[in-house]
Amino acid sequence: MKFLATCPKGLEPLLVDELTALGAEEVKQTASGAEFSGSLESAYAACLWSRLANRVLMPVTEAVVETAEQLYAAVQEVDWSEHLDQSGSLSVNFTGSTKSINHTHFASLKVKDAIVDQFRDRFNCRPSVDRDQPDLRVHAHIYRGRLVVSIDLSGESLHRRDYRTESGAAPIKENLAAALLYRAQWPKCATEYPSVLDPMCGSGTILIEAALMKADVAPGLLRSEHGFERWKQHDAQLWQTLLDNAQQRREAGLASLEPVFFGSDIDTKVLNMARANAERAGLSAFITFERRDVKDMAPPNEAGGLLVTNPPYGERLGESSALMFLYRGIGDALKSRFGGWRAAIFTGNPDLCQAVGLKTDRVYKLKNGPIDSQLFLYTLYRKSAEQLAQAEESESQELSEQAQMFANRLKKNLKAMRKWVKQNDIDCYRLYDADIPEFAVAVDLYGDWVHVQEYAPPKSVDKVRAFDRIKDVMAAIPEVLEVPLSRVVLKQRKRQTGTNQYEKQGAKGKFFEVGEAGCRLRVNLHDYLDTGVFLDHRPVRRMIQQEAAGKDFLNLFCYTATASVHAAVGGAKTTTSVDMSATYLQWAMKNMAANGFSDKHQHFIQSDCLVWLKKQRKPQFDLIFMDPPTFSNSKRMQDVLDVQRDHVELIRLAMRLLRPEGKLIFSNNYRRFKMDYEALAMFDVTEISAQTIDPDFKRNTRIHSAFEVRWP
Repeated sequence: MKFLATCPKGLEPLLVDELTALGAEEVKQTASGAEFSGSLESAYAACLWSRLANRVLMPVTEAVVETAEQLYAAVQEVDWSEHLDQSGSLSVNFTGSTKSINHTHFASLKVKDAIVDQFRDRFNCRPSVDRDQPDLRVHAHIYRGRLVVSIDLSGESLHRRDYRTESGAAPIKENLAAALLYRAQWPKCATEYPSVLDPMCGSGTILIEAALMKADVAPGLLRSEHGFERWKQHDAQLWQTLLDNAQQRREAGLASLEPVFFGSDIDTKVLNMARANAERAGLSAFITFERRDVKDMAPPNEAGGLLVTNPPYGERLGESSALMFLYRGIGDALKSRFGGWRAAIFTGNPDLCQAVGLKTDRVYKLKNGPIDSQLFLYTLYRKSAEQLAQAEESESQELSEQAQMFANRLKKNLKAMRKWVKQNDIDCYRLYDADIPEFAVAVDLYGDWVHVQEYAPPKSVDKVRAFDRIKDVMAAIPEVLEVPLSRVVLKQRKRQTGTNQYEKQGAKGKFFEVGEAGCRLRVNLHDYLDTGVFLDHRPVRRMIQQEAAGKDFLNLFCYTATASVHAAVGGAKTTTSVDMSATYLQWAMKNMAANGFSDKHQHFIQSDCLVWLKKQRKPQFDLIFMDPPTFSNSKRMQDVLDVQRDHVELIRLAMRLLRPEGKLIFSNNYRRFKMDYEALAMFDVTEISAQTIDPDFKRNTRIHSAFEVRWP
């Protein structure tokens, strides 16, 4: 009999070795799988013992197919009554396409029709369709005009072992975890490296798979059902024999298994999931889980072992540099504490592993779902006491020469601004903004917190060299500003597109208040790319506060409505704040409440500002502030916004709402912005950019441009 086992891309060579070891014959690697021959016992053994396969398929017919009619005819060539009772149920899965068959749902219906029509014609009744628990699963695949129709013997994908009912964010699949362990030579290396540690274990998948492998537990034993168990040709006696043998091996393996599996994570919630998963797998006595930050990871014993982990790799904006510190920290810990161990680090961002700073033994390319990933293998040799002492001394050395240069500039800026900050009672301001080309960061102070934004380096810049500069920055800041490193927040600043400015970057929920000209403003340095306060607009907010008394104030593209707070504190009659983000409007309302304003005179409108402006006609405001983004193509907007192209329309629409003696303040952060005075000749337009730049942004006067617009 011929069979096909499927697996994720990159696992094919391992699957060939595994099937061969299970006794399969004529094993041949294919794209995303392996073909093999054998008796039905070979297929059952693959379903029961394969740690890598997704499915085991048994082809029942092949044909050259181009059209839906040919597909129907080819399926009817099979005598389906040999596989399914007329009162049974089936489900059909179809993959692939031809020029005429280009919709998988239509094709699967065609396959289903061919099967049920055969039953109706022969028996005057037909099987039903059951997508969840059918008696027969049919798999049809077309590639380059060649159709293969198979019986799916596995049922639900074999990577599901049924022990993992809960998981944290972005868990790896069980068969991928097994592949990482095989590539790291587990359990072959267990004699020399007896322990397994995952210092970022999440819901425990890697450790559970490692323990199952060492204990010789068939992964299929953990599943409640396989696809062939309701198949008409199922050999129940053969299957029970295989189960009994696997159960005996399991009992013997667990009896000799040592509790040498260790997992840690910073997240208590996922650790509870890991413990529950290990208990369902029957392994809770052998795996120890504890809450620990990865930077504090240490060998659980002196016996040596294998460290296998899958650290985060940074899909969100602003994460790259922070993750470099994570990977460098892992590398430093491996070098200083894990002599005599082996390590395997799996990541979807291989550049990050450059920061580990260790020479690799091997690198394997694998897929984590759709993500191209790599597994890095390292051997860690034991160091002498002298080498360890030298490493500790190196770590405790003072700032490097480069870091000291950056520290000196920080001290200089701090001294220059000290008097201005004190005189103006300012809690938050920009201390440094890429003053030295090698240190392309912005450093902002928010009370006793420091917000560091790294300007994304060009692709031509070596990532490790760029990271070393950031490491110097993060070493100098606590020393100069006398703040703990835990209060220094690092992000990478890239050009924002689409909805990036609205996307949440984390979930720490650390809000605190800062003061500005008598206003209390809520900021969050962790969860978003921006903090809730645009520091460069401080003079504009101060101007609004001074002019707002007794006026109706409108704030367009309001963000967290800090300008509206200033207007309210300045005595505005009413404030109206418009933004399309519900998140930021909620933040805006809390800003208002923090200053004692929660009455009917403060209005908040969730809307695309351009759409809202077009619906308004009546002059109803005395003071308007508009600070649109440079560019936005948010799905929530009806049109793409380009401030250079659209500023004339925005200003004209806003001016319709301005009373005769009123004023519109228009600003934006597009560095090459040019006001179209000619198109706005019906208004008095005056640039006030120079008056809206405070001393902390004098080094970067193009940070924004600002204009006053009035009726003549």
